[in-house]
Amino acid sequence: MDTGPDGWAGAAPGIARARELFLDEAHGYGCAETTFVVLKEAFGLADAADSSAAMALNGGLAYGGGPCGAVSGSALALGLLHGSREPDHATAKRLAREATARLMDDFEAEFGALDCRELLGHEIRTPEAHAAFIESGRWRTICMRQIEFAIAALAPLAGPVQAAAPDAVADAAPVVAQDPSPDRVPLSRASGPS
Repeated sequence: MDTGPDGWAGAAPGIARARELFLDEAHGYGCAETTFVVLKEAFGLADAADSSAAMALNGGLAYGGGPCGAVSGSALALGLLHGSREPDHATAKRLAREATARLMDDFEAEFGALDCRELLGHEIRTPEAHAAFIESGRWRTICMRQIEFAIAALAPLAGPVQAAAPDAVADAAPVVAQDPSPDRVPLSRASGPS
C-alpha cells in the first residue's frame, strides 16, 4: 500500500466519506456496505449509492465472523471495477482476483487476521451479541480502521483523485498507518494496467 506523500492523503475523500456513512448513529451502513459504496464512488461506477449487494456481508457474512466485510465489500467493488474496464471476462476476473488477493495479504499482514471473529475477539452473530458490540462502541475504532485501510489500499485504482480541501485531508488522517514493505508491489500496480 502506498503510504508515501500521496498515500493516505490521496484516499482522504474516500476516508471522509466512509466515516460519514459508517459512523452515522443510525447505523445504516455496515463495514461491507460502506467499503463497497465508497469504492464504487471512487471508481466512478454506476449506481454507487446502492449497497444492496453487500448488505449480507457485514460482520463476516451475516455477522457470522467470516471474512471481514471491509475485504468482501472491496472484492465486490474490484469485480465491478475490472468488469467495467476490461472487456474480456476472463481477464477482468483474473485482475479482480489478483487485486483482491493482494488486499487480503496486506490486510492480514496489518491486522493479523482476515476473519471478523478474530479481528473483534468475540462473536456478534446473535442479536444480543451484535447489540452489545454496537453498544460498546468498539466498532468506531476497530472496524473503522479496517475500512480505512481497504479504501486507502485501493484508492490508487481510482485514477486521479479530486483534491480535497486541506481541512478534509487533515480530518481524514488515518486511524492506522502502515510502513510500506520494500518487497511488496503496491496494489495500484499489482495487477498491471487496467
